[in-house]
Amino acid sequence: MQTPLQIHFVNMDSSPAVEKAVQERAKKLESFGDIISCRVTVEAPHKHHRKGNIYHVVVDVRVPGAEIVASRDPGQHHAHEDVYVAVRDAFKAARRQLEDYVRVNRGKVKLHEVASHGKILAMHPDADHGFIETPDGREIYFHRNSLLDADFDGLQPGAEVRFAEEQGDQGPQATSVHLIGKHHLIG
Repeated sequence: MQTPLQIHFVNMDSSPAVEKAVQERAKKLESFGDIISCRVTVEAPHKHHRKGNIYHVVVDVRVPGAEIVASRDPGQHHAHEDVYVAVRDAFKAARRQLEDYVRVNRGKVKLHEVASHGKILAMHPDADHGFIETPDGREIYFHRNSLLDADFDGLQPGAEVRFAEEQGDQGPQATSVHLIGKHHLIG
């Protein structure tokens, strides 16, 4: 780390044991590469809290080009009545975000293909199929069973759809055809 680890305690006295636990977990984060700084806030509820103290821990990590802030909502986990569990969970969340950050920076993120889109060109309900026209003018066959979440018999020429394309016995065919409503955008 370029800047020393910062640990802040809110509504509680500092604890050497908690500081040590935070330091150990912060050291493990350094294996992800260039960490510029790490600031950890350990917060106890106000002193007039009636039930068990539920701790809130925030881990703020700065890396080149990004800031990663991770925490766990203390209301979700009564296990966070133990400050060490709250620290562990916040650092796990930070680690997952750092892993994602590293994958993106290394270009190891899977990019999903954008579904093809087009408009219904012709319908042949008696033969259980139709044709889609793509923006580049190609005609793609699709079967009634390829249409998902829509009524085949109610489908009209001109309706916009998105689909997956594959090569069939007779040429290109559409699979997983989805009707695009007016609220959808085509990318």
